[in-house]
Amino acid sequence: MKRSEIKKDYSCGDIGYTIDEIRDLPSDISEFSLGCGNPVALASIRKGETVLDIGSGGGLDVFLASRKVGSKGKVIGLDMTEQMLKKAEQNARKGNYTNVEFRLGEAEDIPVEDNSVDLVMSNCVINLVPNKEKVYREIYRILKPGGRFVISDLVTEKELDESIRNNPEKLVACVGGALTEKDYIGAIKKSGFKNAKILKKSSMVISGVKVLSETIKGEKR
Repeated sequence: MKRSEIKKDYSCGDIGYTIDEIRDLPSDISEFSLGCGNPVALASIRKGETVLDIGSGGGLDVFLASRKVGSKGKVIGLDMTEQMLKKAEQNARKGNYTNVEFRLGEAEDIPVEDNSVDLVMSNCVINLVPNKEKVYREIYRILKPGGRFVISDLVTEKELDESIRNNPEKLVACVGGALTEKDYIGAIKKSGFKNAKILKKSSMVISGVKVLSETIKGEKR
């Protein structure tokens, strides 16, 4: 969903955003996706924290988090495309966000030091990555002891047919690469997180396929 498609009377309730949250963002953020949840709202972000957003796109969640970490905190946006990085950097300058930065990189090989981040967020991105366990191993690596992730993503109730998995349209729509809830949580636990829990869940139909939108939390202990 693009910002231009948000009507004034739409609360973004299906995915957790409110108009109040996005009203003051740079006005030309028109190419970002609102994803499938609002991890910022559920992450209990504190002043002074270092936050990483995987798949930051135009910077929506980065900018929302930057308000919460304050001037002594820092938010890093990670995206795999130079085009989106340039867009996000432009938006940061226009909005005068001085506590954010954007880095080029992939979720399976995050360009961030070990044990350096308090919180990792992501919004409907990891379902697109083939090796989800590797992504969560990277998240575990960069989190400080006691750090956490709060991630919104898509999963399925049952295994998808091969006709769906091999359909390029379904892949682009964030459906073809989705795991079942059981397998997704299993990948998280195999990566080192032993206490992953679902904070919020809802169902939706995307490109004719019923999927679950879930916001999941885990801590590095």
